[in-house]
Amino acid sequence: MPLTMTTCPFPTDDDADGDTLHEECGVFGVFGDTDAAIHATLGLHALQHRGQEAAGMVSTDGDQFHVLKGGGHVSEIFRAKRMPTLQGSAAIGHVRYATSGGTVMRNVQPLYADFAFGGLAIAHNGNLTNAMVLRETLVNRGCLFQSTSDTEVIIHLIAVSICSKVEDRIIDALRQVQGAYSIVALVKDALIGVRDPKGMRPLVLGKLDGSWILASETCALDIMGAEFVRDVEPGELVVITKDGLTSHRPFAVTRPRFCVFEYIYFARPDSIVENRSVYDARKAIGRELARENGVDADIVVPVPDSGVPSAIGYAAEAGIPFEFGIIRNHYVGRTFIQPTDKTRNLGVKRKHNANRPVLEGRRVVLIDDSIVRGTTSMQIVDMVRQAGASEVHMRIASPPTIHPCYFGIDTPEREKLLAANHSVEDMTRILGVDSLSFISLEGLYRALNIEHRDAKNPQFCDACFSGDYPYQNPDLALRTRRPSVFLHDQGSDVS
Repeated sequence: MPLTMTTCPFPTDDDADGDTLHEECGVFGVFGDTDAAIHATLGLHALQHRGQEAAGMVSTDGDQFHVLKGGGHVSEIFRAKRMPTLQGSAAIGHVRYATSGGTVMRNVQPLYADFAFGGLAIAHNGNLTNAMVLRETLVNRGCLFQSTSDTEVIIHLIAVSICSKVEDRIIDALRQVQGAYSIVALVKDALIGVRDPKGMRPLVLGKLDGSWILASETCALDIMGAEFVRDVEPGELVVITKDGLTSHRPFAVTRPRFCVFEYIYFARPDSIVENRSVYDARKAIGRELARENGVDADIVVPVPDSGVPSAIGYAAEAGIPFEFGIIRNHYVGRTFIQPTDKTRNLGVKRKHNANRPVLEGRRVVLIDDSIVRGTTSMQIVDMVRQAGASEVHMRIASPPTIHPCYFGIDTPEREKLLAANHSVEDMTRILGVDSLSFISLEGLYRALNIEHRDAKNPQFCDACFSGDYPYQNPDLALRTRRPSVFLHDQGSDVS
């Protein structure tokens, strides 16, 4: 199958502290649309929060495939002069957050390969926990890998499948993998979407006039005025052709374990995720946080932007005024001067500035979504103190993050997680706050309208809080036994 490919260089990145949890990526697909590449670009713009390191798109006109990839933001890659290269009425796209050392062009998705049946492009949100085990088997079988992405494992499994139909090859491949995945795939005459049996990552289905759309979140539909049809169900595979959509249920039925952190941080607040408004969910989390961990104070201040909805809920429940005591600079950009020892700790002030007239002399409840390493939180607290706050009480809209994630979220190793190695009392001292409290795990479930967490079969994946992982991790054991052979940056890159 003929292929044209355009690549763009990677810009310098300056995400120095790495003190936030990063969602690995977002996916988008459209079929039967004369403006497929334009609408895919709009969809990727809306999903930019899910990955800012790199983006790519593959389109097809039914004969030839066209690829455009690059490092940076969507607006930096899909410029007007490059868009004519993305011809055709079907396209898939991907935005990516890369783990340390993983941002190289060969890892930027969608990945494309030629098969006996023709070309296939694939984009993946999530992480496979047996990718290295499968990779070793495939390499021993003679497969040659071009990237360090676990997504390429799926491509090779499709290649060696003895099934005849494309969707059957994909099913055959996915029956061998384990972990989290929401996938969009493109062949010359079909768009395919699939979620893992536990539905850990989101994928929604939409329509725009006569075209079908697959996207990680509903906000990608809203940007172009598309209609939200429904969520792709856990374990469901949909095939979209010129004749319409067909649905398949090829995997064994299991209890869903959707990632609860989508409600806390990852999804955009204006999205509807699994039939819940993310914005309403975050406000409800804030209200529950106030009920569990109230404190006498003068104002409630969010750490922008992710702490805003929870702070609104907290303030309303506590009867304390909500104020923007910290202002975020939305125009920082991706490049910046290299820090010196003297200026290294000023990074947080590039993105946030204290609103002194609001904070001075006030007792402040500071609301944030989570604490990872704690370095950014320390700097934020110090900034609020320097602005004259008389007291700073930090309230966190998630339980303590004490376990790493293996399913597509860039989480530090456990020894680098502040809450995994320190008590709340210790963290209070380390962060320099007057008090520190987290919402309880049960409180988080209550905020999401679930009366009790089922300890035997949790309704969400909450492993980063509980250590109750929905899948085993064969790669972890392999990496421990053979560290010199398999080096794994947590997330979707394996090398």
